[in-house]
Amino acid sequence: MKLENHNKLTDALGDDHIATSAENPIRKDAFLLSDSEKIDAIQADVKNILNTLGMDLTDDSLKGTPKRVAKMFVNEIFGGLSPEKKPQASTFENKYNYGEMLVEKNITLYSTCEHHLLPIVGKAHIAYISNGTVVGLSKMNRIVDYFAKRPQVQERLTIQIVKELQIILNTDDVACVIDAKHLCVNSRGIRDIDSSTVTSEYGGQFKNTEIKREFLDYIKFNTEDKRI
Repeated sequence: MKLENHNKLTDALGDDHIATSAENPIRKDAFLLSDSEKIDAIQADVKNILNTLGMDLTDDSLKGTPKRVAKMFVNEIFGGLSPEKKPQASTFENKYNYGEMLVEKNITLYSTCEHHLLPIVGKAHIAYISNGTVVGLSKMNRIVDYFAKRPQVQERLTIQIVKELQIILNTDDVACVIDAKHLCVNSRGIRDIDSSTVTSEYGGQFKNTEIKREFLDYIKFNTEDKRI
């Protein structure tokens, strides 16, 4: 009966895009198993899924698929679930007294929709105003990548990036805009290949209309190298 009620609830929700919290719903016992133990367990589960679908796992093309998928889940696309893989973001004193906003735009983003486990692909744009410290540019990309490598909801991902940088930089003056395509919309369901989702989170001075507009104007700049 409990399973039946659960199925009725999920059917009622359908494809609704919901998020329950600004934190990923991770169980307290999530890290009791080692990565190798998780790979073994997921490998068996993937094998069962493919068998259930009627695939012949003795075929040379498929026999290694369960192991490949399991390793990919643990080591790659969901690697951001592990606290041990959180990037160390050292800060430095703003000795040159740069007082304007710093914008890191067009950060390539690959994530996974937690509702259908299909890819989310897009760009993140980040800005902050120094409160006396600065962070290495590549660390901003790594922070995006770390929080993206989880089963995610785009709204949550946007908030997590801003909160993490606010902690690292000891300032509320951080903003993030993400523009991404969700394959759960583009490749299934409504199959709208042209639509994308835009989310934003603004902290501190970025809530000011003029500063927010300046940030958004920077995002519009065409900085592509035409020689490439």
